[in-house]
Amino acid sequence: MTGPPKALKLEQSHGKGSVRVGRVWRGSDGRHSFAEWSVSLSLISDCLSAYISGDNSSIVATDTMKNTVYVKAKECTEITSVEEFAILLGRHFTSFYPQVTSATIKIVEKPWERIHVNGLPHTHGFKLGSERHTTDVTIYKHGGLHITSGIEGLALLKTTMSGFEGFVRDQYTILPETRERMLATEVTASWRYTFDSLSMVPGKPFCFTERYLNVKKVLVDTFFGPLKEGVYSPSVQNTLYLMAEAVLKRFSDVASVQLKMPNIHFLPVNLSSKDNPSIVKFQDDVYLPTDQPHGTIEATISRPVSKM
Repeated sequence: MTGPPKALKLEQSHGKGSVRVGRVWRGSDGRHSFAEWSVSLSLISDCLSAYISGDNSSIVATDTMKNTVYVKAKECTEITSVEEFAILLGRHFTSFYPQVTSATIKIVEKPWERIHVNGLPHTHGFKLGSERHTTDVTIYKHGGLHITSGIEGLALLKTTMSGFEGFVRDQYTILPETRERMLATEVTASWRYTFDSLSMVPGKPFCFTERYLNVKKVLVDTFFGPLKEGVYSPSVQNTLYLMAEAVLKRFSDVASVQLKMPNIHFLPVNLSSKDNPSIVKFQDDVYLPTDQPHGTIEATISRPVSKM
């Protein structure tokens, strides 16, 4: 195949974004399960001629990719996690098409949750929750693999046991130090698994969805601390680190954790006028919620890389 002129370098991929699919699994006991996914696909393939000379003979049409998502969803006769579905799609594209060298599949799962009536689970009723389960999977033709799972929109708030002291003060600083404030954030978390080939992905009883729920529980429990006394947070940075560290300590097959935790502010309300200096006097009770502007705090915590 003719390549680009020697003075030029071409890096390319093509795919289909935001393919929406809903899948119902109907159990023999009358109980239904449901998942809704937004799937984005990106292929790297040997199709330079399409770019250089307009020869489309090696292009997998993005409409074909979209249709493949629905076909493969139909083939999932058992309840399937977003990670399993991404692996299924990636294996298909890298094995079915000789020119495709790698496939990256990103999926966001809409948080439909089963409803309960009088304390009992409904057989086919669901309501929309909040945080979203995500995955980002890349599969290579030779069997190499990268799997990252994550959470989006995990909103957390505690009304005490948070402070911020000892920070840099200069001529532009007006923020007072405090050992008593609200702490609120919307966590975006992702964790990369240690599985680096398809052969390393564990079979049942390992469950990616269960692992997602367990990681979320570790993050939440670490943020809040014990049930009654809680845990003091000297900064969002320290809380973020402890949350990521707890995940790495708990799950040996997680290689790294990335957390993004914006500091969503609740500002004390004090209202006064010339005639009434204390219309509202703040006593750790009335706040103004504001998310713009907000602090941005993020970090990635990884296991040490062995030099052996």
